[in-house]
Amino acid sequence: MSLQLLDIQTRNAVLYSMSKLVKEEQNAILNANKKDMANYTGEDIAMRDRLKVDGSKIDGMIDSLDQLAALNDPLGIERFQFTHENGMHISNKTAPFGTILIIYESRPDVTIEAAGIAFKSGNKILLKGGKESLESNLVLVSLWHKALKEHHAPADWVTYLQYNRTETQGFLENPTQKLDLIVPRGGERLIAFVKQHASCPVIVSGRGNNFLFVDKAADAKMALDIIINAKTAKISACNALDKVLIHADFPNKEIFIKALISELKKKDVEILTDGDLDSFEGTERISSEAVWFEEFLDYKIVIGQVKNLMEATEKINKYGGGHSAVIVSSNNETATVFMNAVDSAAVYHNASTRFTDGFQFGLGGELAISTDKLHQRGPMGLQHLVTNKWYILGDGQIR
Repeated sequence: MSLQLLDIQTRNAVLYSMSKLVKEEQNAILNANKKDMANYTGEDIAMRDRLKVDGSKIDGMIDSLDQLAALNDPLGIERFQFTHENGMHISNKTAPFGTILIIYESRPDVTIEAAGIAFKSGNKILLKGGKESLESNLVLVSLWHKALKEHHAPADWVTYLQYNRTETQGFLENPTQKLDLIVPRGGERLIAFVKQHASCPVIVSGRGNNFLFVDKAADAKMALDIIINAKTAKISACNALDKVLIHADFPNKEIFIKALISELKKKDVEILTDGDLDSFEGTERISSEAVWFEEFLDYKIVIGQVKNLMEATEKINKYGGGHSAVIVSSNNETATVFMNAVDSAAVYHNASTRFTDGFQFGLGGELAISTDKLHQRGPMGLQHLVTNKWYILGDGQIR
């Protein structure tokens, strides 16, 4: 059954029911998550952080569902129209993809937020969560089924796939049902696995390796505050900061770098430097150029030096993940050049990379943060999870 047969009133009613159920069943969700946390034996601190569900994450799930339900229907919006010289009326309107597979690691909140966006935008949803979050995900999917049933909608509009790695690979290569789009949410290994085996389009999302450039005209305190926030507020987030480039002519550069090192050490951040800055106490020189390409998702940062704005933008475009980049500068002209030259989905002037987020950008949540350029770049909200189709109205025209 196609989700296009669900009118917007029913879709919204299901979302509101989900919001109510998540609130009512939060103890069951938290108890299931405690089992997942107890079963997780890995040492990946980012994975563990993403796996944990607490009251704040429950509130985030509820807010996401309520905000989605309040947003306008993204389907059937006319993007273009014209009347042909032969009288045909031609228009282009938004339409659902059809069936979307969301394959993800660790994050139980994806089962609510990403699935909710896919649902509201008229798509059938397949969820393939990681084994580490199985107990949490099964409880959340049971709530989806309860909400769908409450409004007389088939439960298979939200389906959870309990596949191991081999079964997942087989499904990606030869899907046993219609599959129109895949969205992987996880680390680089997961994304590479999906891209290698998928037989339909894949939206690449989530890789950070974000850079910040301290211009020679930067306010030192502002730069310090932004760096500490972007690096340490949530190290498991793809919008966390990994690399800092400092202009060689930054006034009182040594004082600033020592202050930065001191603040980072207070947060237990491991500090790596390039060859130009390896004389500072409490730091270690990077082992190889490959480190510049790495997304850390850890209490680790690289601080380097550049001669000028051009070198900064070239370095970011060479090594960055195409996610987010920042310039800290009081010179608006320099900032504009930087923002136009850097090839990232989100470019910032005097603000933390931590804002690259669907909620923060006013989208009411996000399905993913795409680092692809087709079909959507950056945080993907409700209005982006649509394709389009052409409608041609005639009265017997032939060509």
